[in-house]
Amino acid sequence: MNQRSLPLSRSLPHTIDSSDAFIDLDRLFSAIQRRYKTLVFFTIAAILCGAAYLAFATPLYTSMTQVLIDDSLSRYAEEQESSAQTGQQLDTRIASTVEILKSGKLALRVVDQADLSDNELLTNPPRSLMATVKGWVAAVSGVFAKGARVSEDDLANARRQKAAAMLQQSLRVERVSRSSVVSIAFTSPDPRLSALVARTYADAYLSDQLSANFEASERASEWLQERIDDLGKRAQTAAMEVETYKRDNNLTSTRGALMSEQQLADLNSQLIIAQADAASASARYDQLNSIIQTGPEKAVENSVLTAKEIDNSAIQELRSRYGAVSKREQDVTQNFGADHPQAVALRAEKLDLSRQIFRELQQMTATYRNEYEVARSREQSLRDSIDRVAGRNSDANEAQVKLRELEQKATTLKAVYESYLNRYEQASQQRSFPIAKARVISEAGLPVSPSSPKKTMILALSAVLGMMAGGAFAFVQEMRERGLRLESDVRSQLRHRSLGYLPLIGRKTAGQRSPFGRLFRRKRREDVESDEPMPLEQMTRIVRDAPQSTFAETLRNAKLACEMLLQKRPNKVIGIISAAPGEGNTTFAANFALLLASAGKRTLLVDADLRNPSLSRMLKPAPKAGLVEAVLGDVPWASAIKIDQQTRLAILPNVPDGATEQFHYTNEIFASPGMGTLMENARKTFDYTIVDLAPFGPVVDAKAFAQHADGFILVLEWGKTPSRLVRDILEAEIDINSKVLGVVLNKTDMEQLPAYGDSGGSEKFRKNYTRYYVE
Repeated sequence: MNQRSLPLSRSLPHTIDSSDAFIDLDRLFSAIQRRYKTLVFFTIAAILCGAAYLAFATPLYTSMTQVLIDDSLSRYAEEQESSAQTGQQLDTRIASTVEILKSGKLALRVVDQADLSDNELLTNPPRSLMATVKGWVAAVSGVFAKGARVSEDDLANARRQKAAAMLQQSLRVERVSRSSVVSIAFTSPDPRLSALVARTYADAYLSDQLSANFEASERASEWLQERIDDLGKRAQTAAMEVETYKRDNNLTSTRGALMSEQQLADLNSQLIIAQADAASASARYDQLNSIIQTGPEKAVENSVLTAKEIDNSAIQELRSRYGAVSKREQDVTQNFGADHPQAVALRAEKLDLSRQIFRELQQMTATYRNEYEVARSREQSLRDSIDRVAGRNSDANEAQVKLRELEQKATTLKAVYESYLNRYEQASQQRSFPIAKARVISEAGLPVSPSSPKKTMILALSAVLGMMAGGAFAFVQEMRERGLRLESDVRSQLRHRSLGYLPLIGRKTAGQRSPFGRLFRRKRREDVESDEPMPLEQMTRIVRDAPQSTFAETLRNAKLACEMLLQKRPNKVIGIISAAPGEGNTTFAANFALLLASAGKRTLLVDADLRNPSLSRMLKPAPKAGLVEAVLGDVPWASAIKIDQQTRLAILPNVPDGATEQFHYTNEIFASPGMGTLMENARKTFDYTIVDLAPFGPVVDAKAFAQHADGFILVLEWGKTPSRLVRDILEAEIDINSKVLGVVLNKTDMEQLPAYGDSGGSEKFRKNYTRYYVE
């Protein structure tokens, strides 16, 4: 037989995936459309669970109060303003306040203050399911039995501790934003209890702060009193030591300094003056002595210099007389000559005046010499006195070092004593007027509506969780999707031509009326309106009874493909195969052969499924001989053919027990020479030979028959047959894969098909095509 591969049935190019690499919104919306029932179911189920929870949940009421931490409340009781707190210090203080409010000590104080130790909601709250089960187990096994008998005081203390623990569990304390306000909220099944506990907590905190301040002031006052007494005694002792040391070392002081120091300072001042006087006298004496050394001749000239430095009236007068005589002498000399007696007398007078001036200078020199010697004696005397006083002051300085040490100790003790005395007075004042640095700015009111459970939020959350669970389940379902749904899947995954969809018939699908209902209602109304499958006899005649249906249109598409692909073969042998049992290849083969026969083609339908000849079982009466007998030559092949009188369709049946002992396996029949002879005879007699073969996945009959066939039409169940299975089988069966004319997706749910189609795909427009079909 001719084994040439068909040129148009070769591997088709892969379909280019134009979807977004990250997420394809079209596919996402299609998946939601396909799985919306799952999403709705899970959402409704979650909402019902939330409603059930709300029905059985105990309502809880929350009451809240707010406390402001304010340091300015104590500014009138404190003498000095406290320094501004940094942000970190404020955060630390607020955090400490929150922990104090959560502490067990404050909880016990609230229990005692509000008398809550006997409150049943706190000491005996409603038991949870786990606690109830635990109680049952304890009652049965005694594992959780109580211990030894305790006293009433221990029981009362245990109830008190338990009430405090329950308060801590239901209490919520937190800082309000970044402010200095702390909110205190308590939740319980009783609104009055919630309001009572919240108010009591605020009062207990303020009372605790007052008590803490009072106790701290009390302890500080007692400690400061002890320290003041001790410091007072030590300061007094130190002051007495200073005075004793002064008296013993003769360290008398006036105006803040020792007398020796003041005396030494006075002597130094006098010495400086004496030194200045001695220097001045020495200068005058030296000057006059130098003038005397020049002789009496220059006495008049030197007297001019002396008059500038020394104020002497006698020399002044003598110089005046000397000047007048000199002038008269010059006048007489000019008028009468130098030898004139008057001129001579005047010169004698000038000489006498010069001698008088010289004698005056000598007397002044002697006077200044005496003054100089006196000044030097006084300077030396002062130096001697300073040396004596300095010696005594050195001893006083050595003693004063110890004195300063004693004075510093006394001063320090006095300062510390005054500081502690001041702090003691402040502590005493604060103890007499304690102030809490906090105040309530929002009173706890009686709640009028429960704070938990929040019905709207729980129902909304249930719906969201239900949608998430439904989405997860739908995602798992989508990930488990292995079947072929679209013609594009056939082309991209199997790389074969798609011949179309055969709709699912015989059942109500998705709550809709069964396809072809109007066609078969008038024939077998009771079968169509029920959920039972359509009788096999009717399913083989769908193409004749509904020639304008989608089913018939797909068969016509398959016929056209066969004619185009096998146009050079006037007599065609076409095998109808499937990958797995139950995919409807028998129904397709019968309707396809019936379509060809109705079109005037000489058509032979061969039931070649030797193990499950369902087509032959529909024949009435049951055939006595069939395909196996014709292949073996037991009967002429023409005598085994049955003819449908309405369509002239020839059928070669298959008797279920027709195989003889000559063939141990059914594939031997298809590979036998008799099968080749039968197919050659069929080619000579018929235009089309349609062979209904067994699935080529579980058995090899189709592979053995491949040598006789011109082509195969592969029938796959829509969405059921895994594409990986079909692809692996086709890759393994090269002879069959090369002769596949196309693939038909059978049992397609036409109502769900658009939900699997891509945006713009032909599947999305199926509803628009229905006007051309009559079903």
